[in-house]
Amino acid sequence: MFPSKPMHFEPSPPSLSRATSVSGGESFDSQSAQQTNINSFKRAPQQPEFESPTSAKKSEMMQITDMGRNNSPGTEKFNELDKDVKHEVNRRVHTSSSEPEGTKTPDAKTLRRLAQNREAARKSRLRKKAYVQQLESSRIKLAQLEQELQRARTQGVFMGPNGFMNDQGHLTGNAASNGGLSSAAAFDMEYQRWLEEHHRHMCDLRAALQEHLPDNDLRVFVENCLAHYDDLLHIKIVGAKTDVFYLVSGMWKTPAERCFMWMGGFRPSELLKILIPQIEPLTEQQYQCIYSLQQSSLQAEEAFSQGMEELQHTISETIAAGSLSSPSNMANYMGQMAVAMGKLANLEILVSQADSLRHQTLQQLHRILTTRQSAKCLLSIGEYSSRLRALSSLWSARPRE
Repeated sequence: MFPSKPMHFEPSPPSLSRATSVSGGESFDSQSAQQTNINSFKRAPQQPEFESPTSAKKSEMMQITDMGRNNSPGTEKFNELDKDVKHEVNRRVHTSSSEPEGTKTPDAKTLRRLAQNREAARKSRLRKKAYVQQLESSRIKLAQLEQELQRARTQGVFMGPNGFMNDQGHLTGNAASNGGLSSAAAFDMEYQRWLEEHHRHMCDLRAALQEHLPDNDLRVFVENCLAHYDDLLHIKIVGAKTDVFYLVSGMWKTPAERCFMWMGGFRPSELLKILIPQIEPLTEQQYQCIYSLQQSSLQAEEAFSQGMEELQHTISETIAAGSLSSPSNMANYMGQMAVAMGKLANLEILVSQADSLRHQTLQQLHRILTTRQSAKCLLSIGEYSSRLRALSSLWSARPRE
């Protein structure tokens, strides 16, 4: 039953491999790891095209670091290869980091354009500085003139650049010796001051009208505006005494306003035509009173216009007396000029009467209308004049071919 010889089994190759691996496991595992690392390094997938050079270098460094973690014996050859690769990667990273990405050396054209821009900016700053200095100088001069004018006004006189002008229209100081040339400048200064205050009165009146104030409160703003027109009448009376030609010429007005001027101002009858649609609705009695006022203003305008024509004809005949083609006698010449100068006093009277007609028309219209209608009337007059001034500015600034 038992065999005469013991049974002998030869180990199979797997068993032999297992035994071999047990005995020399360290050597075999290290060689296998080395071969695997080499194959993985050789077969490392290529970086995608969209990866940046910096991220690609980081991936290579990580792979090399993983391969260098095995310090088992028999890897000297691979370590030498590892050191060479690390040295090359470090060299590339150092080279790429020393050159910033996206920096380009500008060409000559770009440099020239940048230099031109810097020069233009410098010149612009200089011009702005000079302009600011000029404005500051003008502001100081204007403040000084305003102070001098205020002191002169408190003394009952108007001040021009070369002297003073009292309430009777007589020039004093250097203005008298310069033939009254400074009276126009003094009148312009007073009229500009009046315009500034007039704008402020119009703003206050418009705000009061929009707030629907009671009539008693609104009446205060209306009376302030009417009193301001009284100041304009006084300024023009003094201006007519000093230089009636300047007042009649309308040089103190804008070009568009001069087109509608009549004897140094607006025609009362024409102004009433403009105002009636702005202050409606009106009662029947108000219509009749305004129509009567318009007719009386028209008759007075015709009388003043006829008087102006007669005055112009008289002065023309006085100057043209005698021979104009040959030299005249100096005595006769001075006599003619004296007569003409005397007749110009009538021109001053006519212009002052025309201003009084405008003022009386405005006062009578105020008595006909209610307080709220008077406020609308004054606002309409101010806005009409403002639009004429704006029209002149637009016309002056129009493009010319």
